[in-house]
Amino acid sequence: MSANGCTYTGGICRETVEACDGCNRRKAFGEGWFCSACPEPQVKWKGGYCNMATHVTRAQVENKQKVNPLKASKRASR
Repeated sequence: MSANGCTYTGGICRETVEACDGCNRRKAFGEGWFCSACPEPQVKWKGGYCNMATHVTRAQVENKQKVNPLKASKRASR
């Protein structure tokens, strides 16, 4: 969305959804709030979170390494 109107292919931009509140890409144009990154924000939030959202932080998943018990016992005996 820009000051001249919707610049996306097809010319149709949808207003933001509640989950977009607090995002830096949310801009006010005319009487509504629109996303500057995507034309249909409700589709982005359908999967659980929007990958363009600046106000959402995803939890880092720690990868635990598997330990071979035989090697661990040998290391402990040293």
